Amino acid sequence: MCYEFIEQNRKVEIFSRDNLEKKELPVVILNSYSDEGKDIFDKCISLKCKDFILVNISNLDWNSDMTPWYSKKINKNGTDFLGKADEYINVLVNEIIPKASKYINEKLKINIDYYIIAGYSLAGLFSVYSTYRTDIFKRVVSASGSFWYPDFIKFAKNNKISFNVEKIYFSLGNKESKVRNEVMSKVEKNTKELEKYYFKLGIKTIYEENEGNHFNEANTRIAKGIKWVLK
Repeated sequence: MCYEFIEQNRKVEIFSRDNLEKKELPVVILNSYSDEGKDIFDKCISLKCKDFILVNISNLDWNSDMTPWYSKKINKNGTDFLGKADEYINVLVNEIIPKASKYINEKLKINIDYYIIAGYSLAGLFSVYSTYRTDIFKRVVSASGSFWYPDFIKFAKNNKISFNVEKIYFSLGNKESKVRNEVMSKVEKNTKELEKYYFKLGIKTIYEENEGNHFNEANTRIAKGIKWVLK
């Protein structure tokens, strides 16, 4: 089953199984680069994930919505990162999630147990960053998160993550740090450092390594993360 609406140019799709028996389920908020939602939801079913509702958000201004502060481009063919995540979080928390939740409550007749924030690459970075700006999310999926992002480790340790966060899933491909770009080559070191830091704070965490580079089986990696945080 899928329901769709547009909010401030962002495309929002809600996926659920038909004939759900449970009346209370977690909701995964997934920020995606394009229309990966259906494939990811199907992969979660194949992995025998516990039941959940997926809210997939696409048509994002990727280098703006998903980045916490301005940073210059890291390669000559790229674009600058505009750092408008706070503005997008405001739209997400005050517009998108309430509208999606109303549909889940009234049309699907499902009460929401808790919210999960999930994403890949810059959206994986955003997933963690958002927990410093709102208390709405209880669990986090950061698949191949862009933790090479300048000054993010410093930010994470100098600020307070939401009291509500109880689980964070991290993953990377085993070739992601093996790149010539000096900034991006730090991703493995930084991801492992974050995972250990949050674990010491009392949050249940895991770091999982996958085969391949950053672009290998991205949807499967997200589905694996969703399965873990739903346990």
